[in-house]
Amino acid sequence: MSTSDASTPATADRSLRGLLLLLATIAGVSVANIYYNQPLLDGFRQSFPGSASWVGVVPAITQLGYAAGMLLLAPLGDRFDRRRLILLQIAAICVALVVAAAAPTLPVLIGASLAIGVLATIAQQAVPFAAELAPPSARGHAVGTVMSGLLLGILLARTAAGAVGEYFGWRAVFGASVVALLVLAVVIILRLPRSQPTSTLPYGKLMVSMWHLVVEHRALREASLTGAAMFAAFSIFWSVLALLLAGAPFHLGPQAAGLFGIVGAAGAMAAPLAGKFADRRGPAAIITVSIVLVAISFVVFGASARSIAGLVVGVIILDIGVQAAQISNQSRIYALKPEARSRVNTVYMVAYFIGGATGSGVGAIVWPAFGWLGVSIAGLVFAGLAAWNHLSLPARARP
Repeated sequence: MSTSDASTPATADRSLRGLLLLLATIAGVSVANIYYNQPLLDGFRQSFPGSASWVGVVPAITQLGYAAGMLLLAPLGDRFDRRRLILLQIAAICVALVVAAAAPTLPVLIGASLAIGVLATIAQQAVPFAAELAPPSARGHAVGTVMSGLLLGILLARTAAGAVGEYFGWRAVFGASVVALLVLAVVIILRLPRSQPTSTLPYGKLMVSMWHLVVEHRALREASLTGAAMFAAFSIFWSVLALLLAGAPFHLGPQAAGLFGIVGAAGAMAAPLAGKFADRRGPAAIITVSIVLVAISFVVFGASARSIAGLVVGVIILDIGVQAAQISNQSRIYALKPEARSRVNTVYMVAYFIGGATGSGVGAIVWPAFGWLGVSIAGLVFAGLAAWNHLSLPARARP
């Protein structure tokens, strides 16, 4: 074997790793935009005192926008070059972010947040792209690598937004995101290759085909509903945390709420490991363990309304459980129909973020009525729904 022959696989591996890291960065920087608002709720309330009771709508409408963007935009990855789609969405989301930064009223901020959610689905072009680039034997690990970037974006978005919001105000957070996205666009133009479309279906038929996928694959339905319930539990905690910390006995600002994202980053570190286990042993058992972890986290939260240490422990358990389940579910669904990965991913992620919006909405209702204990019980109920749905699928039907 010649030196060049021996080096070719190593060079290919390095090239793939580099592309996966770039896709992870794209996923993280773009998805962060739908979470920047969560530690800023108290700032919104102060800026718009006449609409203070409606500030909880901002994170919920952003996540609903993300679900709508998944449904309307993400399937286009099977039909068009994903690189071009990513660049077009970056340009559009920058406009929406500028509107949010300059919003004179809460309704304008809510409208801009809806647009930000729709356009932040850039992340959902990156994850199927990773599954396309990787060989089947390493697909779970590739998806886990990109998802670790996405999950770090979700969690560290709160940290970054909390720090910037504390010292420069909430409007500066949206402006800083524009700068980050423009820098990322330059890197994408220089480094990311074009993808190869796998479908020639017109847009209408592309959309209809997703319904056929739902009907055809029971495992896709089960994974989607389980994921939705898990993300609802995740979102109910994170959407209310800033409000808990702002009150007695903590009296902490948005930076403190954001710093919890660093703690939660432990879950993101579990993503590639969960992908490797899914490649080797199958994902069903990991999902079961993950649901148990999420349930335990809300028991810890319920006992920690006055304890920072308890909240920290609960965050670590919650994020590890949710992220391990997410990677395992995605590893399952990408194997169902390789030529329709964007559409399969769309079905799953639309359900996932509807679950997230539901969790945020329930949090906005439960928090003022029943306090932190009510939020913890609601999170435990969502974990129970995930367990019931996951275990209802016979083991032989789980990919």
